[in-house]
Amino acid sequence: MHSSLIPLPPRQVGIADAAQFAGTTPEAIRRYHGIGLLPEPEQGNEGHRQYGYDDMIRLLWIRKMVDAGMGMDDIREVFADPAPVGADSDRDAAVGVKRMRTLEGRMGLLSDVVTDRLKELPEGWLRQTDLDNLLVMERIFGPLGAAVNAGRYAAMAAHPGLREESDRVEAAEEALDNTVAVEDPRVARAAAERHAFEGKLDAAIITCGQAQRDDELFESWDALHSAGAASENATGQDVGRGGKRVSLIDAVGMMPYDYSPARLRCLKLTGELAANEPPASAAPAPAR
Repeated sequence: MHSSLIPLPPRQVGIADAAQFAGTTPEAIRRYHGIGLLPEPEQGNEGHRQYGYDDMIRLLWIRKMVDAGMGMDDIREVFADPAPVGADSDRDAAVGVKRMRTLEGRMGLLSDVVTDRLKELPEGWLRQTDLDNLLVMERIFGPLGAAVNAGRYAAMAAHPGLREESDRVEAAEEALDNTVAVEDPRVARAAAERHAFEGKLDAAIITCGQAQRDDELFESWDALHSAGAASENATGQDVGRGGKRVSLIDAVGMMPYDYSPARLRCLKLTGELAANEPPASAAPAPAR
């Protein structure tokens, strides 16, 4: 798909889109606010709640914990400021609460096919932001898409220099804040750096055998699921409740990222660089 046809992410979304993307209802979100489970977000010009990236990440984790059978009090305790080591409240915390405060516990809330890949990473390599990214990928692209993205982390772990380069590229992108004009040379430079990094990562995915493992994953997935289910997960998720479906493009447009105009321009330029490459060497689009 040409980059011009892919919607740019919104900076914030209203409660209806937030609920639909997270697979819940506006009423449930209001209840989360009422019991202190989800902080009140910013309000727009008309006084309506506006949800940003951090709000959505929290909402998605809440939904995962609810689906896992955790009670509201325990979930609220998960997100509470951790008590000092040795404090009574920390000693008395439920085992499930303590586990959900760890990366390992959160990792277990993702689909098995994603978790299995993450378990292969070196101890201490994974970051909370990595899990947050995979949480979003799983919601948009399904377990199979998230597992492929987890394979990107496996390739970076096998080539330590790539993680450092990824951090540098992301830092350059994050520096494109509201003070940077869209015509600033740093925008095109950041896009070129992202494009070059994705090419290196794509090559690493092949050389470390991750591409072959991805092919095997697709084959095993097809063997375990009907053709209809496999096609559904390849083209988009059922985002929403009550059987209401939205397209993959709409789902991407519901997940807010607080990107400045310069950052959005950088995303478009990166997509154009990838689209202009020969198919055999085109790099995958960045997860975030």
